[in-house]
Amino acid sequence: MELDFERCYRAVDSRDQRFDGWFYTGVRTTGIYCRPSCPAVTPKRENVDFYPSAAAAQRGGLRACRRCRPDAAPGSPDWDVRADVVGRAMRLIADGVVDRDGVPGLAARLGYTERHLHRMLTAQVGAGPLALARAQRAQTARILIETTDLGLAEIAFAAGFGSVRQFNDTIREVYAAVPSQLRATARHRPSGTGAGTVSLRLAYRAPLHVDALLDFFALRALPGVERVGDGSYTRALWLPHGPGEVTLSPLPGYVAATLRLSDVRDLAPAVARCRRLLDLDADPEAVDGTLAADPALTAAVAKEPGVRVPRAVDGFEMAVRAIVGQQVSVAGARTVLGRLVDADPTDREQQVEPAEPSAPGERLLRAFPSAADLLALPDSAYAMPAARRETIRTVARAVADGSLDLDPGADREQLTAQLTGLPGIGPWTAAYVLLRAVGDPDAFLPTDLGVRHGATALGLPDTPAALAEHAIRWRPWRSYATIRLWRAA
Repeated sequence: MELDFERCYRAVDSRDQRFDGWFYTGVRTTGIYCRPSCPAVTPKRENVDFYPSAAAAQRGGLRACRRCRPDAAPGSPDWDVRADVVGRAMRLIADGVVDRDGVPGLAARLGYTERHLHRMLTAQVGAGPLALARAQRAQTARILIETTDLGLAEIAFAAGFGSVRQFNDTIREVYAAVPSQLRATARHRPSGTGAGTVSLRLAYRAPLHVDALLDFFALRALPGVERVGDGSYTRALWLPHGPGEVTLSPLPGYVAATLRLSDVRDLAPAVARCRRLLDLDADPEAVDGTLAADPALTAAVAKEPGVRVPRAVDGFEMAVRAIVGQQVSVAGARTVLGRLVDADPTDREQQVEPAEPSAPGERLLRAFPSAADLLALPDSAYAMPAARRETIRTVARAVADGSLDLDPGADREQLTAQLTGLPGIGPWTAAYVLLRAVGDPDAFLPTDLGVRHGATALGLPDTPAALAEHAIRWRPWRSYATIRLWRAA
């Protein structure tokens, strides 16, 4: 990835937080790398190199700055939205695919050879998949060291290292300190709340419109799966190694996250899914700048800057929600989905200590049923027409046998073709899955009734064809425009 030296250096000289995560500053004379917004004295330009990723800086022999903690910066919005192979690979690596399946598993998911994938990532990100996964393991280990009372050997394997020696060597190389030193100097000492409970801060780029996110989730919250209250969002998760639960509380500058995990190996994918759920790696200034250029949206953007796209922690769950939501109200869809959750006998609570309900009568949370779980349910559990029930089962079978990929690393064009090729799934459903499950920043739903009502409220054309034509000016951020139209409705 080409980085313009002058532009990068100006961002560093002005300590511009907007560029945190876009690139990293390496200082040859000190041997460290920093965020662009690092408060330290600006290094001389002749001593500086710029890197597209923390892994690339580490590969260059640099260690993370202890002052600005660049390894914990917001993720690059470029990798968050790009639909090419590199963007898909970065999202899958963040979700822990390399730790679970190795580089061969990642390459197979993307449909490329390991050698070609390594070549593409090195050219664009400055490091191959192993180096990128190693950088993530180091960050995961640091979080566990500083926020839990787990033993260091346990942390080594939980973070994905193959041995304690590899763990020690990596931490020493990346942070210029041994693990015991990181624990001794931790800003937030282990609280003793349990080996599977981790509290951390999720950084984001301001502005973040918190009310828009919480309003969206509150309107669609499934009883028994998720709840919204007191400025926080809590939900159950189904993670690669077992169930979990997360409480997310947006605060100025960061989102406070409390994760309750049945297996701490799931920390990295849980963090990645929470960031994706709240769209924390977005670049709100770029999005709002494009949308505000349309006079119809100028006032809305000025009034509510930083509106994000509420995404998903599980692609299959979101596909089921989209199918159930066809031609029914949001409240009606919640009722039908709630019956599916209640009908599933699978126990996904027993392995994780859940957060206690905050109000009398609230239920403990459990994860949404998996594809295999829904396939095992009788017809009576589906409070919907038979054709829609069979559509859900068709999607569940395809997900269960691996022929349908609903993860954020999925190829968007291929997924759209697969979904619309299934009986009972049309363009609206496919676009909704792309918008929320896959994270496409440019999905649009011109036939959606809420979108059309919002368009009318803002003085925009309300017929699908005319609205779709008008929406071309919002590219490549039509997903964000969709959220704003829903809010206007």
